[in-house]
Order: sequence, then structure tokens, then C-alpha cells
Amino acid sequence: MKKTSDEKELKIEVKRLVDLHRSELIKLSLAIHSNPELGFKEEQASARLETFLEKNGFKIEKGVGGLPTAFKAIYGTGKPVIAFLAEYDALPEVGHACGHNIIAASAVGAGVASKYIVDNKVGTIMVIGTPAEELFGGKVTMVKKGVFKGIDAAMIVHPGVRNMAIVESLACITVIVEFYGKAAHAAANPEEGINALEAMILSFNAINSLRQHIKDRARIHGIITHGGEAANVVPAYTRAEIIARALDSDYLDDLKQKVENCFTGASIATGARLEYKWSEDYYAPMNNNLTIAQLFVDNMESLGRKVEPFESRFDFGSTDMGNVSQVVPAIHPEVAIASVDTLLHSKEFASAAASESGHEGLLDAAKAQAMTAVDLVSKKEILAKAKKEFAAVHSKN
Repeated sequence: MKKTSDEKELKIEVKRLVDLHRSELIKLSLAIHSNPELGFKEEQASARLETFLEKNGFKIEKGVGGLPTAFKAIYGTGKPVIAFLAEYDALPEVGHACGHNIIAASAVGAGVASKYIVDNKVGTIMVIGTPAEELFGGKVTMVKKGVFKGIDAAMIVHPGVRNMAIVESLACITVIVEFYGKAAHAAANPEEGINALEAMILSFNAINSLRQHIKDRARIHGIITHGGEAANVVPAYTRAEIIARALDSDYLDDLKQKVENCFTGASIATGARLEYKWSEDYYAPMNNNLTIAQLFVDNMESLGRKVEPFESRFDFGSTDMGNVSQVVPAIHPEVAIASVDTLLHSKEFASAAASESGHEGLLDAAKAQAMTAVDLVSKKEILAKAKKEFAAVHSKN
């Protein structure tokens, strides 16, 4: 096949290559979907992805960032370096109700199709396997370990209920809270006890009161994981996991202090000893690169999908892709695979992730990502603009 530098021809060819691998990509997606693995335990999923990429000419680096189920697949040696990110962890109980099987398959589909860009122009294509997004934030560790150094642009497409080029994700951090009281018979001599459960309940009540007075879009939520041993014994130990979220990292710090005050007040009121520990890592807010996002919009709409305007705001949650977006120009679009009344993290969404609609979303996500890579490699001025935007955002922070 003759080499070409024509952008239009390149886009036609990367779309054709995604379609050429259609059955393999769907098979890969369904294999991951039918065997859900929790964060840092995605041995089969990561192995399947690595095998597929290696078979298609990528050089594989396993265990990047010190994470056994993380990997980097590389094709090419030049600049720019464009990365497609794969997620493949599942949720407890509901499996791939987040549709990470589609994220994984679309990333490798985009990667394999984008080899054609390298062969006909310049640059390097990477597919980076990023484990444990749901519960542990694998990308946070990978950012700290320098896995994303040298990358010029990164993208990942999440399945959802709308077609969007940008998402508004929240900064997010988890705290483990423990109260230590004193056990006693709850009927015979309750005055001798110190009720750790009451301290925890007071904390949750205080947080409920706090919610009225925090900024819009900030969130505080959690569960009690240990509440006592028996109903007739004053609980001597309780434990909870609580998550705080905010639109930016500065307000997240303020919110942490307010939450700590809720714990401290409950400790003073009950006499239970308080211990708490915030996680060392946190999910950063998403820094959407609007230059790259506009490219993605144009490419996705050329496939027949109407994309929501940038100014639209829909609840998303938090993602460790936010941490990547703080060090690399990046986007985190969504591709619709279910109706707008379908809830993410539900059994209904898990079913959609293995449906014909899910397959079409997978293929369109792969094509749009590969076509966006064509733009970034073909138009040096566009990539320069994306980098300038990225630098300007960081100079303000």
C-alpha cells in the first residue's frame, strides 16, 4: 500500500482498520466483560490486551509503575507520542457496570488502527493499560512513577448515556475513620461503657448537617464497615470509610478540615478515642484540553453521533484520569451505549456494556480516537495549540 500524508486518506484508513478488527475487538470486550476482575487483580484482562497488541506489532512493557497488571504497548519511536488509555477493572457485585471492557477494547482498537499513522507519517502510538480505576486509582501511582512522561497527548473514552467530549469530574479523597470506646453490658452496666458506635453515628449526623453549607457539586458520602459485635454489648470499636469530593483541589482541602471537625466533635461528645487517616493519593479534577476535545467532537460527529456542547454539565463523579490530565494534555470523552435514564454502576448498564449498542459504542470510540490521533500528528499547529492551552491552565494554578 502506497504511503500517504493526506489527512483525509489517513482517517479513511484508520476507520477501515477498526472495522477490519471488528470481530476481534468485540470478542475481546466480551471476554473481559464475562470475567470481571477487581482492581489490581485484572490478570486475565491485562494478559488478553497485551497478547492482542503484541500480535499486532506492539512492543510490550509489563508491570509499569510497579503495578503487576499495568502495561505499556509501544509502536514507533518518533514524536509526537499519542497515548490511548485502557481500563479493565470491574466493580464488586455488579461486574462491568462501568463498561471498562469497552474502554479497554476501544483503546487497543484505536492503537492498532493508528499504526497506519506512524507507518505513513511520524510519531509513536502507545496503548497504556491502567488498572484499578474504580477503587484504588492506579493512574495516580502511575503518574507518580513517571509512566506518562514524554507523552504529548492522551485520551480515554468511557461508555455512558450521552456523547460528550469533556466531562466535569470531581477531586476525590477517601478517609478511614475509627473510634475506640469501652465495652460493657448494655443493660447491666452501660454507664461503664464508652460507645464507639454512638461516636460514629454522631459523626455521620454532623456530616449530614454540614452538607447544607458546602459548595455546590461538593459531595461527602460513606459507609460504616464495622458497627459492633452484639446488640447487648456497648460497641468498643467502629470503623467507616468516607469519601469527600469537590470541584477543585483547594476546596477539597477545606472540605477535609470540615469533615475532620465532625469526627473530633463526636469524639469529644462521647469520650471515644478517634483515629483517622486520609489516603495518601487522591483523584485530581479533570483538566479537559478543549483543543483536543474539539477535534474529538468533529471526528465523533463525522461518524453520525451528535455530541453535547462543551457548556453542558452532567454529573460524572471522579476519575484518576484527572491525575493524568494534570501532567499531559488529555481528554476523557463519553460515548453513549444506553438510554439517558440508565444508571452507571447498575446491572442495566452492565448489560448494555455487552450489547449491540455497546459494541457500536466501542467501535465508534476506537475510530474517533484514531482519527483524533491523525489530527494531532498531521497538524503540528494543532498539537502546539493544545500544549499552549495546557501550559496556560497550569500557569493559573
